[in-house]
Amino acid sequence: MQKISPFLWFNTNAEEAVNFYLSVFKNAKVTKTVRCGDGGPGPKGSVLTIGFEIEGQYFTALNGGSHYQLTPAFSIVVACESQEEIDDYWEKLTTEGGKEVQCGWLEDKFGVSWQIWPSKILELIDGQEPEKSARAMQAMMQMVKLDIKKLQDAYDGK
Repeated sequence: MQKISPFLWFNTNAEEAVNFYLSVFKNAKVTKTVRCGDGGPGPKGSVLTIGFEIEGQYFTALNGGSHYQLTPAFSIVVACESQEEIDDYWEKLTTEGGKEVQCGWLEDKFGVSWQIWPSKILELIDGQEPEKSARAMQAMMQMVKLDIKKLQDAYDGK
């Protein structure tokens, strides 16, 4: 187990969410499922937590009830090497009730916020070349799903 890892609070659908993420990401697996016993907090045998990995990053999903809700203040960033990879994750994560947001952000059907970015985005907007970075940033601010070619063209002044 990693020393530091995200812990996601779901109402009662942690197992459904984890199975969805396993279908989206090729390199993903469940690592441990903890079920409620006689002492609860849920019905005996129901899922309490599920440990899972995506691309080597460990997560825990909890069936914690309705006390707390997921918020876009926490998001998961996926660095993509190609437009095809961006398109694939975008399509899968926005299916069945997911919502497109802006600037590469989306919310999946479970309420988890994701940022689907080209891996080179920070090079384009880091300000090392202020005029170029400003153009790339302005282009990004107009996008919902990020387009690598359009971002690079804006940076290059095309």
